[in-house]
Amino acid sequence: MTGGRSDTDATSTGSAPAEDLFSTVSLGRVSSAIVDQIKGLIREGRLNPGDRLPSERELCERFGVSRVTVREALRILETNGLITIKVGARGGALVARPTSDQVGANLAELVGMSPLTAQEVTEARLVFEVGMMPLVVQRATDEDIAALRAMTTKHAAALRAGEYTMEMSAEFHVRLAACTHNTAIEMLVRSFEGPLLMSLVTAKAAAPLMGRKGGQEHAALIDAIADRDVERAETIMLTHLRRTARRVARTDAAET
Repeated sequence: MTGGRSDTDATSTGSAPAEDLFSTVSLGRVSSAIVDQIKGLIREGRLNPGDRLPSERELCERFGVSRVTVREALRILETNGLITIKVGARGGALVARPTSDQVGANLAELVGMSPLTAQEVTEARLVFEVGMMPLVVQRATDEDIAALRAMTTKHAAALRAGEYTMEMSAEFHVRLAACTHNTAIEMLVRSFEGPLLMSLVTAKAAAPLMGRKGGQEHAALIDAIADRDVERAETIMLTHLRRTARRVARTDAAET
């Protein structure tokens, strides 16, 4: 990073002057306190995508810490996708615009640490996967439909070969969410992929041969989407998920 402040730092993009943004941190918290402070400034809109943070030297002075500590904080922020670090004469740390993949990954980590049951996951799927069908039917492009058909063709071949996995089923549902062309929905479904897979594995324990009926329903669902038939698509998805709900309920009951 360069020592001087660039003409594109936080003081020249409409944000508050950099010297007013940062405050010294206690030695007991060190880098984590710096990370929390910068996250808060981004959340409040006082630092915006494209804003350049002060140089390492300036950050050391304002936070009252060593350069090693500042670098560790910047590394954490970069790993979380909150800043990008560029080298060179006009390099430095710039506030980033998080991508849907990064946000989805962070959500997935939080969801993955939650004590969810297969039945809870399936109930949630009944709400948001059936609920997203109008958007899927309305917005799915020809390319989306072709991608879904190619996926089901691959899955059918895996079924015939006895190689079908629950990961393949989860993959279909995540790709289906992308057909909404709504970043928030796609992020939510992608973040739910781990629990979704867990619920499918639980359902398979109750019905080891599951997959064939589901594959047929996936294909029928694509036909409904291609025909722009919202009611038929919702009915197929509802039937599809209710069967999974019955299976995981049997498994949960057997464990209690």
